[in-house]
Amino acid sequence: MSMKHAKPNFSQSQVSEMVKKLFNLTPSEIRSLPSYDDQNFYVAPVEGGEYVLKIMNSEDSKNPTLIEVQTYAMSFLHQNRLPAQTAVPTTTGQLMSLEEIDCGYGCQKYLVRLLTYLPGTTISKVPLSPQLLYETGKTAARMDKILQKMEHPHLSVLQREEFKWSLSYVPILETYLSVLDGDPLQEVVKSVIHQYKTSVVPKYFIFRKCINHGDFNDLNVLVQPDESDGYKISGILDFGDMSSGYYIHELAITIMYMMNEHPCPLEVGGPIIAGWESIFPLSEAEKDCLYVLVLCRFCQSLVFARYSVTLQPENAEYLMISSKKGIHVLHQLWELGKEHVERVWFQSAAQVSDRK
Repeated sequence: MSMKHAKPNFSQSQVSEMVKKLFNLTPSEIRSLPSYDDQNFYVAPVEGGEYVLKIMNSEDSKNPTLIEVQTYAMSFLHQNRLPAQTAVPTTTGQLMSLEEIDCGYGCQKYLVRLLTYLPGTTISKVPLSPQLLYETGKTAARMDKILQKMEHPHLSVLQREEFKWSLSYVPILETYLSVLDGDPLQEVVKSVIHQYKTSVVPKYFIFRKCINHGDFNDLNVLVQPDESDGYKISGILDFGDMSSGYYIHELAITIMYMMNEHPCPLEVGGPIIAGWESIFPLSEAEKDCLYVLVLCRFCQSLVFARYSVTLQPENAEYLMISSKKGIHVLHQLWELGKEHVERVWFQSAAQVSDRK
């Protein structure tokens, strides 16, 4: 089935009914929140509190064990004082419910969870000061370090073989390259894949393994004003791309998405690396592969966004958010080259660390 028909399309009245039935709450306000291929609603019930109702697409809903581990990871981070959402039990004590409903494509099953609502605004909407970037890098490293201690009987489901968003499987991009036919970007993507195969893959055996959030992006990190006229991180959202991976993957993903939001993208890497290394210093092999892995994430983001638009043309604006800026940044990084970009990043990281 195409992802177009897998994405839920619930009406507000269906959401209202479901919240009453499953959680015994009466919504006084419901509003839609943006999403890539699930459906999210802000729900404020008469009984008090604020929540997010997350309805998984019907394809991902076929893998409840994976969703169970992701939900557990959120609560594990929350217990370890990182601001992640937690799931609210249904009236029968379950953390998720499989609901069979027709929302326009015939009866299908969708996994539904009610998550706590985290205050704040997305980091994409505030100025990315060096201090906030440092905190972002530090938070990403803390998160992976905590997840590494997590125990669960089904952790093995995070070994997501051939998961297209994992930086462990970059060559999967080759099967999607036709979406760039006639676009000069196609040659850049091919070259990046080649660099990945020749310079990153041989080093995997010495990279340090961990569990990745996998999507630490500018729409999944929430911030609130702090006492010093800056911002502090108040929430980490969306664990749908969690998988077994490597510490260096999380760092590359974080740098790539924050570059998309910055007026001077090259200035982003240094403070994030400094924040990351305050928790988890990088090895020489990890440092050596960071540039190529950041480029790989840009390529994934651009290629999959183009592909998704062919499936969901009506959702093109949201799907292309990061890709519009990303094309420009990818070209810039590619033209500057590995040596130049690394020098800027690591010199800046050392300066930031010295000031701490």
